[in-house]
Amino acid sequence: MSTKSKEFPLNFTETTGPITTSAKPWAVDKKAMRLFLSMMKNPPVAVELWDGDRIRTCRQQPDITIKVKNRQALWGLILNPEFKLGEAYSMGDLDVEGDMVKLVEIGSTHLPEFLDNRSPLGKALNLLSRKARRNTLAGSRHHIHHHYDLSNEFYELWLDRDHMQYTCAYFESLDQTIEQAQCAKLHHVCRKLRLKPGDEVIEAGCGWGGLGLFMAKEYGAKVKAYNISHEQIKYAQEKAKREGFQDRVEYVEDDYRNASGTCDVFVSVGMLEHVGRKNYKVLGGVIDRCLREDGRGFIHTIGRNRPRPMNRWIEKRIFPGAYPPTLKEMMDIFEPYSFSVLDVENLRLHYAKTLEHWLQRYEASLDTVRQMFDENFVRAWRLYLSGSIAAFRVGDLQLFQVLFQRPLDNNVPWTREHLYPGQ
Repeated sequence: MSTKSKEFPLNFTETTGPITTSAKPWAVDKKAMRLFLSMMKNPPVAVELWDGDRIRTCRQQPDITIKVKNRQALWGLILNPEFKLGEAYSMGDLDVEGDMVKLVEIGSTHLPEFLDNRSPLGKALNLLSRKARRNTLAGSRHHIHHHYDLSNEFYELWLDRDHMQYTCAYFESLDQTIEQAQCAKLHHVCRKLRLKPGDEVIEAGCGWGGLGLFMAKEYGAKVKAYNISHEQIKYAQEKAKREGFQDRVEYVEDDYRNASGTCDVFVSVGMLEHVGRKNYKVLGGVIDRCLREDGRGFIHTIGRNRPRPMNRWIEKRIFPGAYPPTLKEMMDIFEPYSFSVLDVENLRLHYAKTLEHWLQRYEASLDTVRQMFDENFVRAWRLYLSGSIAAFRVGDLQLFQVLFQRPLDNNVPWTREHLYPGQ
């Protein structure tokens, strides 16, 4: 399926090629780049300019070279590296020779030095450019369409083939395939919720329906799942019908804020990132309205150790409206309604491993992706997946799983034995 006739979500420029220039770099260009590298505490990276001149301020021989092809890309990188690196690379104005993941890891550890040392004007301009888009009912639908409605065929190229899970897998051993690890993740979630036959589940943000169908097939639950991605809902409905579970799993194309009915289990895996900081109390109210007195709740989300917006380039080009919360910020979901947090687990390194599998499969499918979209898209998503691996490796991003229930419900396991059967 070709998607080139659709509105292209990464429309950087009217052209798909890089800016070309025959003008040689000026002395001020080279001086500015040297100053930029020194302000970043001399990262182990070389910068090659469009005349072939190489600039580095580190003592050791760098393994990575950033090839800057024109003056616009050079000054963009210097003045706004968080955003312009992604723009220049995606448009072909900048290339990377070496390990892309390693480059982003280096940037994650050295860039704060540069940001802290910038002028007050530079800091002010950065703050003004970081205003995230609001997740209103209409805004959320647009944001989800931008990312998740690219086409089911695109995601089928590199996600697991069994359950189409676009969330962190759970590696019980490092040699597991992505299919095995995603199945283990689904079991891990269901065991945390102590899911049993007959439980009624409301799921907020169901992706391609893998968790809901798994809960019905493997644990005998009855699931009502909400999602505002038309492509995902259609996929989930068709799969449930093919497998004969349409009477056990209902996929509803609607916003989580409109969830109705009551349930024994309220679950959200990979949706909180799209809810928006200002809507956490609203989400808590939805859970409070739906969850029965002896019910259990579970939220699985990308997060941070301290408050910080999503990377500006990713927020604009890949995940509009996204915000990864801290655990403290997540308490705005639970505290107003006196929910008791029972368990918190951080699967940060599991997500780095998950992304490694995704990137490998994505790279193996580049010819197909290029036919579906174009070269800008190919490069942008390579950078997004590589950068995400780096972010989880260095701790910029976390992966929180939070289990909770009503405060007066004392039906709580004494140990975690139920999570690890057979051990």
